[in-house]
Amino acid sequence: MPIVAAVFDAFGTVVHIRRKHHPFRKLLRIGAQQGRKPSVSDLHCLMTSSLSLERAAEVFGIRLSSQQLMALQDDLLDELESISVYADAVEAQQLLKAEGMVMGVCSNLAAPYGPVLRHLLNDMDGFALSYEVGLMKPHEGIYREICRQLGARLGSDLTTSGDKVVMVGDSLQCDQKGPGAVGISGHFLDRTGAGSLSDLVQFAERVIKGKRLGESRG
Repeated sequence: MPIVAAVFDAFGTVVHIRRKHHPFRKLLRIGAQQGRKPSVSDLHCLMTSSLSLERAAEVFGIRLSSQQLMALQDDLLDELESISVYADAVEAQQLLKAEGMVMGVCSNLAAPYGPVLRHLLNDMDGFALSYEVGLMKPHEGIYREICRQLGARLGSDLTTSGDKVVMVGDSLQCDQKGPGAVGISGHFLDRTGAGSLSDLVQFAERVIKGKRLGESRG
C-alpha cells in the first residue's frame, strides 16, 4: 500500500524557539506565589483552549498587575518572533512535495503560537492543533482530525485496512506510540543523534522509498 500522507509534530521537529522565556509557566508561578495550588489539569487547559495570557490569568484566578502582564506579554512576543524552521525541515518538505505527498502538522500548543506556526509552515495541507481541536496528543481524536483534513482514510481499527499515513516527531509517546494506536506509522526523531532517525531529510527519504515501493507493488 503506497504512503499517501506525512504528518509532522511542530516544536522540536519542524520548528524551534531560539529564545525561550516560558511565559505561561511564569504565569502559573505567579499564581503559586499567590497561594494557588498548581493542578495537573493546568497544562491540558492551556493546550486545549484558545487562551491568551490575560484570559488564562482570569481562568486560573491569578491576579496580575499591569507591569506583570506587560512583562509576560513581552516574553511571549519575543518567543514568537524567535520561532524558526529547521533547515532540514524545509528540505524534507520540498522532497515530499515534489513526490506529490500531502503533509500536515499535528501538535500540542497554546493558542498564541498557532498563527506563527501557520505562517511559517504555509505549504502544509492541514493543521490539527490541540487548542483548536480541543484534544491533546496522544488522544486518538487529534490524529484522526489531521488525517481527515489531509483526505486520508484510516481504518476504523487496527484490523481494518485504510490509507497509509506516516508521522514523525520528537516524542515516543505522542509521535510514535500514539499515532500507532490508530494505524499511523509513527517515527521517533532524536536530534541528538542517539537514535536511528536524527533529521527530517532522513525521514523524507524513508517515506519516499516506502511510497515508491508501495506503488511498484500496486
